[in-house]
Amino acid sequence: MLRAILLAAGASTRMGSPKAGLRVSPDGLTFAAAAVEALRASGVAGVTVVAGAHPEAVTAAVAGLEDVRVVVHAGWAAGQLSSLRAGLDAIDVPALEAMIVALVDCPLVRPATVRRLIETWEHTRAPIVRPAIGDRHGHPVIFDRVTFADLRHAPLEVGAKAVIARWSAALVDVTVDDPGVLADIDTPADYDAFVRARGR
Repeated sequence: MLRAILLAAGASTRMGSPKAGLRVSPDGLTFAAAAVEALRASGVAGVTVVAGAHPEAVTAAVAGLEDVRVVVHAGWAAGQLSSLRAGLDAIDVPALEAMIVALVDCPLVRPATVRRLIETWEHTRAPIVRPAIGDRHGHPVIFDRVTFADLRHAPLEVGAKAVIARWSAALVDVTVDDPGVLADIDTPADYDAFVRARGR
């Protein structure tokens, strides 16, 4: 069994407003809804969204979507790994074999890309499966259950990078042609460029 978590707990300080509620186009889906729909369209059964600094905005951004629940992580300020752990705690049951971790910053990942990552994990059972374009690695990332203990004990200041380093010899990079896996929309200028590119 594989489940998905969408990390949307940050303060969005550089953006100036919660990224979860931004639109992928002026009249389109919110970032959070677009990310959730890509996960659901790939065949993932149920998505848990981790909110933190802006729980009301995150909840509103996914309102009306099926098979989605929002968990509020009070300790979000401790960093992204702490939010990942909150998501893992929310979904972890004995039958869980892996989780796919997506970021609200990456709203345009294609469902086909997510499906390919899942199929690669199903075939290899690698500890970590992630998309890559050239030498750049993106999101979402699949973590097999074998990594869960490491995720729970890695230093918060280092984050999941410590776990990726721990399993670097066995992880699988999946070459994709989906620029959405590398999106990193952190500032109003980033968002303006994103909207302009979408309008072309």
